[in-house]
Amino acid sequence: MIDLRSDTVTQPTVAMRAAMADAELGDDVYGEDPSVNRLQARLAEQLGFDAGLFVPSGTQSNLLALLSHCQRGDEYLVGADAHTYKYEGGGAAVLGSIQPQPLAQDSDGTIALERLRAALKPVDPHFARSRLVCLENTWHGRPLPRDYAPKVRAFCDQHGLGLHLDGARLFNAAVSQQINPAELCRPYHSVSLCFSKGLGAPVGSVLLGSTELIEQARRWRKVCGGGWRQAGMLAAACSFALDHHVERLSEDHRRAATMAAALSDAGYELLGQHSNMLFLNLSPTQQTHLKARLAEQQIIISTGYLPTLRLVLHLDIDDSKLERVIEAFKRIRPNLAD
Repeated sequence: MIDLRSDTVTQPTVAMRAAMADAELGDDVYGEDPSVNRLQARLAEQLGFDAGLFVPSGTQSNLLALLSHCQRGDEYLVGADAHTYKYEGGGAAVLGSIQPQPLAQDSDGTIALERLRAALKPVDPHFARSRLVCLENTWHGRPLPRDYAPKVRAFCDQHGLGLHLDGARLFNAAVSQQINPAELCRPYHSVSLCFSKGLGAPVGSVLLGSTELIEQARRWRKVCGGGWRQAGMLAAACSFALDHHVERLSEDHRRAATMAAALSDAGYELLGQHSNMLFLNLSPTQQTHLKARLAEQQIIISTGYLPTLRLVLHLDIDDSKLERVIEAFKRIRPNLAD
């Protein structure tokens, strides 16, 4: 099967599995797993933070950041199409009594500073207290403009706000923009990094921040049922990904660009290609037909009710599989009713 639904579907490589099997282990709830501790310390040092916390998922990592930055009755300012608002089950509101203030995003994923300023609440018991701004990088595959986050940080400093980054695909952004990921992290008070997407680990995210924030997050992780024991086997997979799977993200970006050009030439309406993702304009009916035809050729896509089809390239799709995909799309296009 060739799976284009997401870069979360990757399988651990043989070498990654060997690293997991050889991992040095301890009990992470007691802080005694050496493989976990090394991963946390390595990322904190590499990306310019005091400390890190290894957690099961990006959703939990973002939730712990929100719970650590905010208190009951506080609010965070966030993009209306951002993962921390739209796709994480309302966890901040449900579990933290933290109110989201969703704001319209521009086409590059940014929120205009004027929009952020207008959304700030006055200090008044009628309102939730504005405490935090959340950004996302990449956003639908788009790296944020490099000069944007420093401007938001200056805005946050001016108004006494924290700044958190959902950096689920931060390394894609760094590779795409050919910049050290530490530079992308510099403006933020906290950053969540995901290893189970483009980096190809089976599970795991790391939250980075100050020592105080990470200690709060560690407590909230336990409250949320996220304390784990011999987690070093999973941390070893993430460390392996850092050693071997970061630079190769450029291959996914190249293949996404190749596929985008080929499908556009074949008559598909390309809405955009950003890092390892490309987007096609297809009606829900067309998507349903395309999905069925591709499944006959052992190719999986994810369809929805919007006229946008997202296709994601990743570790498990090499050049030969990419060629198969392109040829399949070409064969189907003449029979895809407009």
